[in-house]
Amino acid sequence: MQHLEQIRLAAVNIDGVLLNDTFSPVIHHFITSRGGSYDAATEREIFSQTQLTACKALGVAAGMTETAEEIRDLYFAEREEYLAKDPIRVLDGAAELLDRLRSLGLRTICYGGLEKTHFDRHLGDLAPLFDEPHYVCTNDFRPGVQEIVRDVFGVEPAQAVFIDDVARVAEVAKELGVPFIGHPSGFEHGHQGELMREVGVRHVVGSLGEIDEDLLRTVDAEAAAGSAWA
Repeated sequence: MQHLEQIRLAAVNIDGVLLNDTFSPVIHHFITSRGGSYDAATEREIFSQTQLTACKALGVAAGMTETAEEIRDLYFAEREEYLAKDPIRVLDGAAELLDRLRSLGLRTICYGGLEKTHFDRHLGDLAPLFDEPHYVCTNDFRPGVQEIVRDVFGVEPAQAVFIDDVARVAEVAKELGVPFIGHPSGFEHGHQGELMREVGVRHVVGSLGEIDEDLLRTVDAEAAAGSAWA
């Protein structure tokens, strides 16, 4: 397969892209079960933030007075209960997507807000399909677009493509001129698809199989022409 002309790096989010979305349902229940309201503005304040920033916003939305640290503990306890019924799983087409990215000549990295043990546990079998360091934890510098592009790989913004399920990542990618493909969660109460369209994301997919060679070459051509966000 002939390599892409412009893009050299693919950064793929872990939860919601390669793994099923196990955050939105828990966040929604955490808030609404305590009498809070859940809308697009709520998601904007919580998604792709550092854990303590997200938990502070989570507490506000749920009408709680506990500290961010206490809310974090409560949230992760509820998430464990949720996972007992709906476990983490690799999404259909994940391995095929990674194979496709690499066959097009792209260095490929996974990233997300949890520690690398999360990657090792759930995507360890696919680790050979990623380039070193395989996974970047972005909790300390959310959403991490600039840091991955500049500090980890040292490429130009237009030489990378990010694949993520959160519109806030798209907002930062747009500011930096980094190509972006949206894969919003199918969660019935979610708002990320509409938020991505408000940002101006040109390519929003419903499955990993839609990120095929044709789409990747289209994104590559747009990046080369400087029109990824035109």
